[in-house]
Amino acid sequence: MAARPNMPRPIIVKKVIQQAHGGHHGGAWKVAYADFVTAMMAFFLLMWLLGATTEKQRKALADYFAPTIVQAKTDSAGSTGLFGGDSLVAADKYPHGAAQTGTRAMTIPRDAVGGPREASGREREAESKKFNLIAQSMQDRILAKGDLRRLARNLRFTETIEGLRIDVVDDADFSMFVIGTSQLTAAGARLFAEIAKPIADVPNQVMIRGHTDAAPWSAKAGTNNWRLSVDRAEVTRHYLEFRGIASDRFSRIEGVADREPYVPADRFDPRNRRISITLGWRQVND
Repeated sequence: MAARPNMPRPIIVKKVIQQAHGGHHGGAWKVAYADFVTAMMAFFLLMWLLGATTEKQRKALADYFAPTIVQAKTDSAGSTGLFGGDSLVAADKYPHGAAQTGTRAMTIPRDAVGGPREASGREREAESKKFNLIAQSMQDRILAKGDLRRLARNLRFTETIEGLRIDVVDDADFSMFVIGTSQLTAAGARLFAEIAKPIADVPNQVMIRGHTDAAPWSAKAGTNNWRLSVDRAEVTRHYLEFRGIASDRFSRIEGVADREPYVPADRFDPRNRRISITLGWRQVND
């Protein structure tokens, strides 16, 4: 049968359901990748700066970001004013080198104004000569005592970066403290009494360090070599103060147990038991 020409054509509706794109088609990965590239750029820039700068320049950068520098800034150059800023007439307390004019360097030199500075070569030489006199005075005082003369060999004098270190050393025939305790022996007390007088006559700061040998302790003893070395250092400090050394001159009291042996080859050697008394170098403005 022939189709009728006036019949309308059928309407066909095609429904297309679009699926959501996968994660790789979104933009989140681009943000993460950009962060990664930025971090890598910063890392390689840091590596380049470390290789391209000198040690002095790196020190200046480190000092710039040091919290102590920020604290120093809070009381200088007008920072305590209304707006916390600078003033042309504000006192320039920032530490700076003598050759710098009109700038404020953040690196603190040794000769910074407002604090103690280390002695110059001539002053250090004079201090070293004074140390020699102190050592000789101690030796003479002990040699003058007939019953203590044999203990002169138990004193050792060493000039260190901290000052004059006086080591009072035990041996097989002498012990400053009753073995295993912090109680001074009679001979130890007399020896420290002779040491105290020359130290009391000078103003230098005093540091005391206690040492023990490596003799073990039982668990029932309730102590150990760390505590014993500290206790002996504190007893020494107390006795020296009793003998006339002002309490404010003691700058450090510590114990190191058997970790710094005098005879490393034999940690049980009695000479490892010792008290180190250090007279510190004097600062220029002491």
